[in-house]
Amino acid sequence: MKIHRDGHVHTPFCPHGSLDSFKKYIERAIKENLSTITFTEHAPLPAGFEDPVPTKDSAMSLADLSAYVEEIETYKKEYRNDITILTGLEIDYIEGFEEETRAFLDQVGHLLDDSILSVHFLKTGNEYTCLDYSPESFQTLIKKTGSLEDTVNLYFKTVLLSIESNLGTHKPKRIGHITLVRKFHHEFPVVLDENKIMDLLDSLHERGMELDYNGAGTAKPLCREPYPPDHIVKEAKKRGIPLIYGSDAHQAKDMMQGLETMIPISRES
Repeated sequence: MKIHRDGHVHTPFCPHGSLDSFKKYIERAIKENLSTITFTEHAPLPAGFEDPVPTKDSAMSLADLSAYVEEIETYKKEYRNDITILTGLEIDYIEGFEEETRAFLDQVGHLLDDSILSVHFLKTGNEYTCLDYSPESFQTLIKKTGSLEDTVNLYFKTVLLSIESNLGTHKPKRIGHITLVRKFHHEFPVVLDENKIMDLLDSLHERGMELDYNGAGTAKPLCREPYPPDHIVKEAKKRGIPLIYGSDAHQAKDMMQGLETMIPISRES
């Protein structure tokens, strides 16, 4: 698949990524003849939410946000004749923290050109678990929900909440890696409920939202497919939902990942 834009790229501000510089990502994008790149670092987690992963490195620090935005602005000017660089964030939708997330977006949304809304954390009772941190964390979720089927249902229920949530005028218009629950499906055989998938796509279409067509899953040994897989991409296209390729690269060498196995989405992608 030939693409002109990578709409999901991480940076040296990612605490669980590499230290590859912005320049390294940008130069790779230019080498690949991309016209546009969006930096979408994991946004600071909402006030009052405790990162549940053992390493406490799911997102950038709020103290680093100004430096992140300023550095991107510098590179926008430096590379203005070579590539369009967009300032973005990957915002976590966390059930129960909608007000805090909206307050954050109200504060910083005017600084953003393009962003993604993703689900990584699932709520069971009063606890939260990061579903994609490791196979062990996924196993923990299964124990908390009672079954693999219940975990999958909880994930898609939370994704639907993210689509329907009122996060204000700066809510991201693109939903990230919509089938992330299949990251470990070669160990935990996740079966997708097609009715729930169609409900998600219909809700996206009704709201004029976009879908992240994410290549990162192709490189995960227990996944080996994009998020979402081909049949969901085709259903999204039938509904006219814009699909934006995202490498979800956490190091520059991972930009363009998955393209060899992904189906064409649009001329502008």
